[in-house]
Amino acid sequence: MRQFGIGRIAASVRDWIGAAAAREPVAAPASPAVLEPASYAAAETLRDGRALDIRAFRPGDKAELEAAVGGVSTQTLYRRFFTVKRHFSEREREFFLNVDFVDQVALMAWAEEAGRKVIAGGGRYVVVAPGKAEVAFMVVDRYQGQGIGAALLRHLAAVARAAGLHELMAEVLPENKPMLKVFAKSGLPMTTINQHEVVQVSLKLG
Repeated sequence: MRQFGIGRIAASVRDWIGAAAAREPVAAPASPAVLEPASYAAAETLRDGRALDIRAFRPGDKAELEAAVGGVSTQTLYRRFFTVKRHFSEREREFFLNVDFVDQVALMAWAEEAGRKVIAGGGRYVVVAPGKAEVAFMVVDRYQGQGIGAALLRHLAAVARAAGLHELMAEVLPENKPMLKVFAKSGLPMTTINQHEVVQVSLKLG
């Protein structure tokens, strides 16, 4: 996971794309809950009192998403992608922007600036095995510390649970203390494995 991050997706998108192309799509078990990920929407409040809208990524959000990624700091990019990466290949763009809401779910956090909505952060999960998904998050620098990462995790967990998933996984840089804290305070049973370059995180959804 990189910054608020997805291990394989964040660290090596090219490797992930190759693996994804080689495997059969993983169908999540049917859920009794009535929850449509592609139309998911919820309201939250930032720690400073401002309103925050969390909703499913839409095709029309592509330009705003690219602008948000292009405007974050090198540290944020490094924590998210394990490299300072501002330009993506067409194949990488297709992977990130074409979300099917079955094997990949993406939620965007929107805040208001000067009378218009802008992307303040985003989170996604990708199903990697039956019942398991890898998660990643990124929050725009000026909105960090406002609880957006925690809110996105909470809503992604709700979507994943309704889809029949039982575990969320992530790889986090050891220096990324804010993200590790978000996971630790999520209320979900958590285990970690410290490796040389990353911390592997597992969250049980019950």
